[in-house]
Amino acid sequence: MRTDARVVIVGGGVAGCSIAYHLARLGWTDVLVVEQHELTDGTTWHSAGFVGQLRSTISQTRMIMYSSGLYAELADRTGLDPGWRGVGGVRLATTPERVEELLRQASSATTYGLELELLSPTSLADRLPMLEVADVRLAGWLPGDGYLRPAQLTGALAAGARALGVTFATGTAVTGIEVVDGRVRGVHTSQGRVATEIVVNAAGAAAGHIGGLAGVPIPVVPIKHQYVVSSPLPLSDVPALPTVRDPDHIVYFRGSDDPDTPDGLLIGGYIRTPSVCWPESGPPLASPRALFPPELDLFAESWAAGQHRVPSLRTASIARVVNGAEAFTPDGEFLLGETAVRGFWVAAGFCVHGLAAAGGVGKVLAEWIVDGQPEYDVSHMDIRRFGPHAASRSWATAKALDAYSRYYDVVYPHTEWTAGRPLRRSAVWPRTGEAALGEKAGWERVNWFAPRPDDPAATRPAGWAGRTWSPAIAAECRATAEAAGLFDQSSFAKLDVRGADAAKFLQWMCANDIDRPVGGVAYTQLLNARAGIEADLTVTRLAEDHFRVVTSTASGVRDAAWLRRHAPDEVRIDDVTGAYGCLCLWGPAAREIVAPLVDGELDARFMRASRVTLGPVPVLAQRVTFVGEFGWELYASTEYMLTLWDLLVETGTPHGMRPAGYRAIESMRLEKGYRVWGSDITPETTPDEAGLSFAVRNDKDFLGSEALRAATPERRLRCLVMDDPSQVCLGTEPVRVKGKPVGRVTSGGYGHRVEASIAYAYLPTTVNEGERVEVGIFGDWQQATVTQDPLYDPKNTRIRG
Repeated sequence: MRTDARVVIVGGGVAGCSIAYHLARLGWTDVLVVEQHELTDGTTWHSAGFVGQLRSTISQTRMIMYSSGLYAELADRTGLDPGWRGVGGVRLATTPERVEELLRQASSATTYGLELELLSPTSLADRLPMLEVADVRLAGWLPGDGYLRPAQLTGALAAGARALGVTFATGTAVTGIEVVDGRVRGVHTSQGRVATEIVVNAAGAAAGHIGGLAGVPIPVVPIKHQYVVSSPLPLSDVPALPTVRDPDHIVYFRGSDDPDTPDGLLIGGYIRTPSVCWPESGPPLASPRALFPPELDLFAESWAAGQHRVPSLRTASIARVVNGAEAFTPDGEFLLGETAVRGFWVAAGFCVHGLAAAGGVGKVLAEWIVDGQPEYDVSHMDIRRFGPHAASRSWATAKALDAYSRYYDVVYPHTEWTAGRPLRRSAVWPRTGEAALGEKAGWERVNWFAPRPDDPAATRPAGWAGRTWSPAIAAECRATAEAAGLFDQSSFAKLDVRGADAAKFLQWMCANDIDRPVGGVAYTQLLNARAGIEADLTVTRLAEDHFRVVTSTASGVRDAAWLRRHAPDEVRIDDVTGAYGCLCLWGPAAREIVAPLVDGELDARFMRASRVTLGPVPVLAQRVTFVGEFGWELYASTEYMLTLWDLLVETGTPHGMRPAGYRAIESMRLEKGYRVWGSDITPETTPDEAGLSFAVRNDKDFLGSEALRAATPERRLRCLVMDDPSQVCLGTEPVRVKGKPVGRVTSGGYGHRVEASIAYAYLPTTVNEGERVEVGIFGDWQQATVTQDPLYDPKNTRIRG
């Protein structure tokens, strides 16, 4: 057994072996993979192996597309068959809602560069005569899909890693992770101690247990997932059958090429009442190749669906049952990245499609460890998207079970799920009444307040955009523009940065100039070394050595980690989100509303902050807006917030002020061209591309400045106005110019102040304002015009008041 290694990977499944292979390809060959059994004996070995390239996000799709391209490389390098069977894939739609989803997926495939062909029931029957198609309305054919043999893929990755110098220690259990001063120093195993400063937790369903050894909560929930293999069918071409997904009937299947069960079908599904694997305490996966007893009563719906779709199954029997553990997460997304313990990384929670993305996972983690950031934007997979509440086993379990049970549901934008709620509530929660509530990072937030009887009629958008909607959104936008809107944005993440070197540190981290007088507010981005945008936030100077960073609700943990990673020891960064609430009062009447409450003078200069009292409440008032109207963000200690809300409602109502929610904010920020991190701007986009050059000070050095100055943008984020205002984009829709796909929509919605359907998309710099483009919405190409933004108040006269 080795006594030291540059990197120790815990888990010899497909993820661990892929990470080892990709680290070695980048030159990091001093790597040790530790597996308590034999390779694949945890959860990898019983994977059904489906590879569906088209996923819900572009990054996950790119990871799986990369994985597909890896197999030929592995075969050439190792001489081993990685177990890839490129038989293609079919997705069925049997309801009008599923047809809409499939049409939207076809549009997404265009933006991702994936080949997807839509098939009529007749065409499907011609191609796959063994299927019952009488109830099929539409099908999607993806020739690049297929399936993998888990053991062969893992073996090829391990062989490739060994050839490059990686060491494997099987039959070796990890018994402890040594952490000193918040950093990994070693791994204790059943064969002795290994000194190391980097550990990758790729332990699959046991990732939570391994995380516990390092004192790091990993919200992975092992859930039972069951599939069966039928007795042989009278179909000579069963092994070449494409993968088939029938989500309306919660079933998937493919041909079985298992020597023990040849000429049968492998059939699986996602039951509505899943259960966790090990509700009791103790290390999971303690035995190799562990399975649970068959639970065929729970599988009855999927088996019946399979018999309906493949008539020859009706006379077949079940020859084999696999009921194994799959690692799910609270939101159904992967868990990747470095944790709060420096050097302790995680790659887990693959939610039944880890085999498909294994190559991409290895690539991403290896680049992240070696280079400091991966090629792809994986922020939505970053383990730091969860706050401290993710350490709760009951919360994580409730969310993960819910995510599993809805795995094949049509997921409409703006749909709100109820599991694990309510969790985090602002002090003004008692005033939400009958409001429509949403959830973000565990916070309960108002989407819109209840409509009023005298609200003017508003036209519901067509299609999916109108499914989760209310005329109250338009009324709240109108009230904000004509009088004022009162928004509770207490969920904003707030970070205090303190220390004698705080200004110097933030001046290096931020693209804009933050070394301003006390009370100065700067809008800025944090960039990575490639000049990609890691964060979008405001920085307020509260004292010479004290700054307040305000960022989005879901980004607080991640942004704090980014800052701490680069901060000198003399700079302290504290998350104070829960200590302060935030009420935003925006609109032309804002000054009159606060005037009778102010003791002293309220600074009305834009991008300035001042401390005042509103009535009896001490407040930090910041002249910042995210809706393009005059007003303030009002910060106060949490215990004052309900009083402040009531005061503002009392004084604001006579002026026409109206409490408003996040859907109104979204509408108004689109009209003003304000960018949203995670969609409009990401670690893969630069400020110049995003139209944010005004927030960059090129006369100073900052992280990413060298790359930014050297870059010549070939694309820019542009505003599109749809010809038909009822056609509202939701994101990911393809955009083409003169019949050629050139980009995709990053975000879209309806602007109630300008009465237009607005979308944003990155387009080549050769596309100019005034040019006509087409946007693919549910299979139809809708006309739009490239327009200068902002559409609303382009001279910012309303912001200045």
